[in-house]
Amino acid sequence: MDAANALLDQFGKAFVHLLAQPFYYIAVLFIIVQYTRQISLERRMFAVRLHIWPRLVAKAMLAGLAAGVIASIVGAFIGISLSGDAVLWLWGSAVVLLLFRIRYLCFAYGAGVLALLQWIIGFTPLEDNGGWIGDIAASLAALDMPGILVLVALLHLMEAFLVRRQGDKLATPLFLEGKRGKLVGGYMLQGFWPVPLFLLVPAAGGASVVDLPWTPLSGSDWTQGWSVVALPMIIGFSEMTRTMLPKVKARHAAKRLLGYSLLLTGAALLAWWQPALLPIAALCSLLMHEVIIWRSRAIEAAQSPLYVNDQRGLRILGIVPGTPADGMKLQAGEIIAKVNGSRVYSKEDLHEALQNSSAMYKLEVLNTDGELKFVQRARYEGEHHQLGVILSPDERATYYASSEPATLLDLLRRSRTAKRRGGVYSEDEDRSGTLNV
Repeated sequence: MDAANALLDQFGKAFVHLLAQPFYYIAVLFIIVQYTRQISLERRMFAVRLHIWPRLVAKAMLAGLAAGVIASIVGAFIGISLSGDAVLWLWGSAVVLLLFRIRYLCFAYGAGVLALLQWIIGFTPLEDNGGWIGDIAASLAALDMPGILVLVALLHLMEAFLVRRQGDKLATPLFLEGKRGKLVGGYMLQGFWPVPLFLLVPAAGGASVVDLPWTPLSGSDWTQGWSVVALPMIIGFSEMTRTMLPKVKARHAAKRLLGYSLLLTGAALLAWWQPALLPIAALCSLLMHEVIIWRSRAIEAAQSPLYVNDQRGLRILGIVPGTPADGMKLQAGEIIAKVNGSRVYSKEDLHEALQNSSAMYKLEVLNTDGELKFVQRARYEGEHHQLGVILSPDERATYYASSEPATLLDLLRRSRTAKRRGGVYSEDEDRSGTLNV
């Protein structure tokens, strides 16, 4: 009972400390900026809002909290030694790397860089120098980098689970530039979660003197007391696909993240056992993460685009929520072959076919397995002649998204969310494949 009360007391203090830190709020603000940018891109390209950013942010915070609870419980049995300086070093490195690429806002990169710097400093006399340089070197040298790398691996394990569960629901349809300049359809799968961690660490200021009912796995001395440290983190992923359904892409991404977390855990434990192996673990943190990205791009480059129209009909890129298409359970990747008995090969064909019947929507659709299915729905009085599908782009498409890695400046400049495809664009000009079908 004393141990339970002590744990509650320490977790309460850590929670108050979490609220006093700016990092959790920075993570939430970053997520808000990302999702509002995503919705701005949707509206510019399709003149419709497919997601609601407050709902996305709320779900991200709840999922991140659940991931934080699970990771904290696992971390309590591992026993990762972290200090307040570790929080500052991790976030400081993440912010610096964020200036170069948005995707570098991943603690795999920050922890890998810090581990290499710690190893390099071990060969210099900087720790023995006085002044602020010596203080910085001593602070960096004192970090438990193997433990931090284990923590990074644990976060990627949580990320793999969240991507598997929510990745396809966070997907945004896009028009993208193909290999030969022709526009094709695609998806951006992007998700971020703020994760509040509460880590059990060996004796620090205000440590509890009550013995733990278990002994953490780390080799630290737990007989002198223990405390709980609040560590606000952020995890996230960003993938783009032209060749897969969102749920398939999310499943592949989750598998790669799971493999990465297991390999990094092994490398970090080896560095814990033998400190001389720390640079190898650091390189694993950096390079294996790059391999994940390279592998994803290689698979995309080797396959043909999925979201293109062909002689069979019109390929569906996306479904607008709350529309007839949504009610008929049409799915991205399916092909609309006939509407009200008429073959459709263009958006104009689809418009004309929809107006042929004032009472029903009757569609012949090829599903993603190539099998024909028939769907229909009554058209209600006063309902506009719109089906609610976003079609794959044709030659009239005006805007397309850049697939280049975004910098922090790109994130803040909304004008870079979409590129204009030749000519002068007017807001009254029809957008190819939008809600107008």
